[in-house]
Amino acid sequence: MNQIFEDIRVLELANVLAGPSVGQFFAELGAEVIKIENPGTGGDVTRTWKLSSESSETDVSAYFSAVNSGKKSIALNLKNKDHYETFMDLVKISDIIIASYKPGDAEKLGLDAKTLHEINPSLIYGLITGYGEDIPKVGYDAILQAESGFMWMNGEPGGKSLKMPVALIDILAAHQLKEAVLLAIIQRLKNGKGAKVAVSLFDTAISSLANQATNFLVAGKNPQKMGAEHPNIAPYGSVFECNDKKQIVIAVGTDKQFQSLCKTLNINDLPIQSDFSTNSARVKNRDRLNHLLQKAFDQFESNEILSRLEQYKIPAGKLQSVEDVFNSGTANHLLIQSELKTVGLRNFVAKSDFLKNSSHISPPPFLNQHANLVFGKLLGYSERRIQDLTFE
Repeated sequence: MNQIFEDIRVLELANVLAGPSVGQFFAELGAEVIKIENPGTGGDVTRTWKLSSESSETDVSAYFSAVNSGKKSIALNLKNKDHYETFMDLVKISDIIIASYKPGDAEKLGLDAKTLHEINPSLIYGLITGYGEDIPKVGYDAILQAESGFMWMNGEPGGKSLKMPVALIDILAAHQLKEAVLLAIIQRLKNGKGAKVAVSLFDTAISSLANQATNFLVAGKNPQKMGAEHPNIAPYGSVFECNDKKQIVIAVGTDKQFQSLCKTLNINDLPIQSDFSTNSARVKNRDRLNHLLQKAFDQFESNEILSRLEQYKIPAGKLQSVEDVFNSGTANHLLIQSELKTVGLRNFVAKSDFLKNSSHISPPPFLNQHANLVFGKLLGYSERRIQDLTFE
């Protein structure tokens, strides 16, 4: 079965996480994704974002590997006339641009949607900004987490605000842009015209506040730090330690589930007490509830109680490290392998009869790895011209 985007060509003018994540989405579903990197800066900055344990002899870092599998890399300095003309040759034969610029920068470089649509009217131009196209401010995930309320809520009560350990605003912005690009593709199928779609990290962050936003907007409650607890449900997200020192998390969403939980823990009298019989009562008496539940969990070994919780269909799971997750084998189907080595992780996980993920995704590319392929085979440039582009 053909891959759904196998006839689509994407040019990626984006660095770090959000834009490149969109690029890998299309690559995983068969599109040809060409990553345009600036040779003067060493390419995508995340090539240099290395752990202390990583080798200095490769420009493919672990961070870069997160969202750059399946792509071709070429190095072009788009301020250089010859390089810019080469880029425009690619624009003529491409379908989608994924760009990330602060307002005004794309226009200065001649890389804005209006300019590129003059070259290719059917082009879909996807843009990610920090704060929208009217605010010339650079947006970084950590700053957006702080400014949007996420860090304010994240942490233990009375403790220091904490950044989430994954750049979640970037990832969510990528999903927003993917959705917008897919809508533009549907629109192009109807009218044959290209389009510009734009997403900001700020708007993405605010829209992702979900129930925490409506807790304030509708109920007038300004969300505060609650650790792992949930403001509207109890016990939900609560962490308990078993007698083998292993921790588990439970997520009870209904009164019936709470009754089953108490039966599992041999505390059948708890659900009939007025302080705990309903969710609203449990939310109000959360601290006392958690104390009583912890005493009950103290009587069990983690695997034993997890087995019992599963038997009674109570949502629960063991607290695991990232190492635990990948050593368990349960995520093997999401790994991208190259020569018996894991080189990345799939970003797209949906399954359907009409969807076929690529059985082989190429590993993240070295900087300018595909110059000969793109400039020679795709654009038909001579060896001399390719050399001039490579060494300018």
